Amino acid sequence: MNKVKTSAEKSVSTSSRTMSLLQQLEKINLDSVLGEGDNARYVTSKILHLVQSQEKTKKEMTSKGSTGIEVILSTLENAKDLQTILNILNILIEVVSVGGGRRASVLVTKGGTQILLQLLLTASKDAPPNEELMVLLHTLLAKIGPKDKKIGMKARINGALNISLNLVKQNLQNHRLILPCLQVLRVYSTSSVNAVSLGKNGVVELMFKIIGPFSKKNTSLLKVALDTLAALLKSKTNARRAVDRGYVQVLLTIYVDWHRHDSRHRYMLIRKGVLQCIKSVTNIKLGRKAFIDANGMKILYNTSQLPVIPASGPVAQLYNLPPDVDDVVDESDDNDDAEAESEVETENDDDKDQHFKNDDIETDINKLKPRQELGRSIEELKMYEQFFPELSENFQDCDLVSKEPKPFVPDANLSGPIVVPTAGEEHSAEAKLSTKGVALKESNPLLTEEINRRPAFLELPKEDSIKDSSLHQQNDQRNLLPSWQCLSQEIVKGLDRISLQNSAKNDQYYGTGCIIKKENKTSFTTLACSKPCEHVSPCGSSLFEGSSVQLGKLCCTGMNSEDEDSRSSSSGEQVTLEVSDVSPVHDCDLYIEMVKTTKSIPEYSEVAYPDYFGHIPPSFKEPILERPYGVQRTKISQDIERLIYQNDIIDRVVYDLDNLSCSVLEEADVLKFNSKFESGNLRKVIQIRKNEYDLILNSDINSNHYHQWFYFEVSGMKTGIGYRFNIINCEKSNSQFNYGMQPLMYSVQEALNSRPCWTRVGTDICYYKNHFSRSSIAAGGQKGKSYYTITFTVTFQHKDDVCYFAYHYPYTYSTLKMHLQKLESMHNPQQIYFRQDVLCETLAGNSCPLVTITAMPGSNYYEHICQFRNRPYVFLSARVHPGETNASWVMKGTLEYLMSNNPSAQSLRESYIFKIIPMLNPDGVINGNHRCSLSGEDLNRQWQNPNPDLHPTIYHAKGLLQYLAAIKRLPLVYCDYHGHSRKKNVFMYGCSIKETMWHTNVNAASCDLMEDPGYRALPKILSQTAPAFSMGSCSFVVEKSKESTARVVVWREIGVQRSYTMESTLCGCDQGKYKGLQIGTRELEEMGAKFCVGLLRLKRTASPLEYNLPSSLLDFENDLIESSCKVTSPTTYVLDEDEPRFLEEVDYSAESNDDQDTELADNVGDYEASNQEDGLSDSDSSRIVLS
Repeated sequence: MNKVKTSAEKSVSTSSRTMSLLQQLEKINLDSVLGEGDNARYVTSKILHLVQSQEKTKKEMTSKGSTGIEVILSTLENAKDLQTILNILNILIEVVSVGGGRRASVLVTKGGTQILLQLLLTASKDAPPNEELMVLLHTLLAKIGPKDKKIGMKARINGALNISLNLVKQNLQNHRLILPCLQVLRVYSTSSVNAVSLGKNGVVELMFKIIGPFSKKNTSLLKVALDTLAALLKSKTNARRAVDRGYVQVLLTIYVDWHRHDSRHRYMLIRKGVLQCIKSVTNIKLGRKAFIDANGMKILYNTSQLPVIPASGPVAQLYNLPPDVDDVVDESDDNDDAEAESEVETENDDDKDQHFKNDDIETDINKLKPRQELGRSIEELKMYEQFFPELSENFQDCDLVSKEPKPFVPDANLSGPIVVPTAGEEHSAEAKLSTKGVALKESNPLLTEEINRRPAFLELPKEDSIKDSSLHQQNDQRNLLPSWQCLSQEIVKGLDRISLQNSAKNDQYYGTGCIIKKENKTSFTTLACSKPCEHVSPCGSSLFEGSSVQLGKLCCTGMNSEDEDSRSSSSGEQVTLEVSDVSPVHDCDLYIEMVKTTKSIPEYSEVAYPDYFGHIPPSFKEPILERPYGVQRTKISQDIERLIYQNDIIDRVVYDLDNLSCSVLEEADVLKFNSKFESGNLRKVIQIRKNEYDLILNSDINSNHYHQWFYFEVSGMKTGIGYRFNIINCEKSNSQFNYGMQPLMYSVQEALNSRPCWTRVGTDICYYKNHFSRSSIAAGGQKGKSYYTITFTVTFQHKDDVCYFAYHYPYTYSTLKMHLQKLESMHNPQQIYFRQDVLCETLAGNSCPLVTITAMPGSNYYEHICQFRNRPYVFLSARVHPGETNASWVMKGTLEYLMSNNPSAQSLRESYIFKIIPMLNPDGVINGNHRCSLSGEDLNRQWQNPNPDLHPTIYHAKGLLQYLAAIKRLPLVYCDYHGHSRKKNVFMYGCSIKETMWHTNVNAASCDLMEDPGYRALPKILSQTAPAFSMGSCSFVVEKSKESTARVVVWREIGVQRSYTMESTLCGCDQGKYKGLQIGTRELEEMGAKFCVGLLRLKRTASPLEYNLPSSLLDFENDLIESSCKVTSPTTYVLDEDEPRFLEEVDYSAESNDDQDTELADNVGDYEASNQEDGLSDSDSSRIVLS
């Protein structure tokens, strides 16, 4: 007890003594009496002793409200006594030596930089200058300089710029003095103006007098000199000076010498410093030429080859890193390196209360508060009344039925509890129906041509018609009815239960329409031949003939001998395309009809086979790819070899949209490419090596960037060969391709073998910065930006197959039109109110569909009509960004669930009126854009002030919402479906004033904010019902840069509290049931269905009179406190990042700016929302594991 008391008394004594000494020093400054110099020297020496011995003294001097730093600086400015000045400089050095940058920033804000520079100028006039004083002054300037952005300008104005340089010139042998001088020169050189000025005074030549061959002496001095030289050489003037004096060869010689002697890798920083200097010089063309002439490429390539890895030591540790850390780490952000300090500073407790400040966070509460601003007059908004006939329809002429849902057909597999579409469900084989095929005789040349034009006719006949059909009947039936006119009652019943999982009992697939069956009899359509069709063009080019649309080249070479189940064409093998009616939303013939009305800028004349056949999710799991260590190093080395061994490079253009006359010899070892179909994107292909191709993507139309989406056809391949594809003009600085995502491939041969599906393929996949530079125009005015490469290797299973590759599962505009028409033709009009309107026409003349879905009223009685008209609205939209195709698959799941006869779906329709715009950017989707419309603009940045001529879909979508606001029918929920290329899982962005303020320096509690926390209800529900959804990745912060996005505008201007962006990963999940698996269309459609289930449960939380609201549901304050909130980019706050340890981590959400990249902090823990919430779990939320 006595010890504790003594310690407390000592602490109080120390604190009071420090304050007493500072008060004495302040009094000496005010009195300025002759003879007080001795007193100042005495007081400063005492303070120095306390600072050196007591850490608390340093904290006290720099704490908030303390005047200690002001007193010290004032004394330094007025002191004439040398010892007093030295004491004060030592005090300041002790204060800023620990505590990170905060204490140095305090010194800068108090005017310390200006005082130190003036003192430096005064001390330099002494002849000779005091060495101790100069050492201390430069040491202190080197510590606070990086925290003062204007130090270069201040030094230049004060005339102190050349003082440090002259000291180095005059004291080359005095390493103690020139070390801090070089550190200050490095700080000065961050300003290009200073770098040029110093260069004119011989600083570059001076640096080469300091650096030299391998030596174990003065390595710290050499490291600082190299860092200073690298900063100086960023100036083009200095770089040219270095080239003119032959310093490129010198740098290479120095590097080779250090590399040869540093066998134990103890001086890696020095070798890195030399490489940084070489990099700075080669930023100019003259430097690159000098580098090549000096054989620099080969020198660095040879020194970078992997050595024999020792059993222990730092090198062994490097190669024993976990698999998620790559061996090639690019810490730069497009050649804009941040200079790190030579001393590693550690943060202490003083910085714990200092949060990273993001200037993009909106801090103005008045701007944050939603204010309903229609922006258009009521008279003008009346034009949208035509899109809301449900508000005036009286249904007097309609044959209405009871409100009760239609009963299920007695079936053991369909009876039981309510079935929610789940990716883990299996459907019974009894529900499958067959369809009659159409056989065509090979002897008839017209019929043979018809086969080549289209694989088979597709239809949806009744089951009983299949049993009675014969071969002759099939041959005679050439003109089939449209499949939507052949619907049987069983097809309608098929929607009673939407299943997203195919049966594993047999080898047939269903879900999108096409099933392919192999038979040995001649009763079905034959698609077998031993040689390619000579009349088909190499790239599968076909043209419109009358009103018909041609498919691309079909694989007509027959089955290959290497296939286990293959048979030769002479054995009579035939392929039949059948249609399954379990989920008959894909109709091949109908798709062709839809294509005919689709308008594209290139006037596409052919159809890609995946879009024609349709896609059926594979039955097997597709885990996230585990990337082998060293693959990126290997790929970069292979790229470098192109420049070293140029004679080994073929460099032949094999596909070029800019030169359609580009002819490729019909050689067996050259792949053929094509992208001239809807949503296709591939501009040019160059053969680099025998089995390696560089691919160049198209930018968005009327734009010079946004290269990311790809979709193209490949043919002419051989089996057993690994083909490497390099997409070399990507722009984002990182990608999920670095974290296990694989590109997608669709094989026509597999489709003909009853497996029409997109599958994840590719090995040796990585995404890295390449040596191709972007023009300043393409980089938004920024110079020195580089492109990035997606590289992957594929070994094909079938010889001369026709395969398609895509960034993500394609979903075209014609596919959407087909699906909508199928859903409309299949619904029960007595039960479901379905209406499809054309909202507007796009710039290219394509229609933008608007869908209305709700339940028909129970009768035409007043009570039922009144309930019908007063249902709250839910407004959904998707695909504003064309490259985010996963958003369309989620929307497909939503639409199919809403149109199903599931009792819960019927309850949902009876609860809401759904207004859905399933594709906001049809033109961008059709023409293979990644982000923009035909105007070359990101439509999700136009919501604040859309132009009716340039942004018609956004203008009229906003008009619909404004109309609802004007008639006092605000939607309960608005959600815009998007895709996310940088994160895993599915999550939401919302809008909250309070949470936005919590992420700023403003105390939200003191602002007396009152906010309904209901905006968190839907994401919370989804986190408990949807396996792919992650509450921990959701964010409800409003940023300045997002003020023109749909989410913020609908929240702020329209007044919808529950306004969301729902982001779906392009890669996969790292939590929940799908952890470790890549996401597929089955899971995406399930997410769309689960979103509907969440809306049904939201009805409970939105109706407090009927349901008790669980308090834990909206307890978001505890969630925020427990979660690790962090900044991932200048424009986006999220709670977690998926891969914080690899390369540059930049958050590219659907609403983030592509032009801004920011490096992320490391080691951020993942936050997962609790699954133990009460009041929300029922049979609908049961999780079924994928089998």
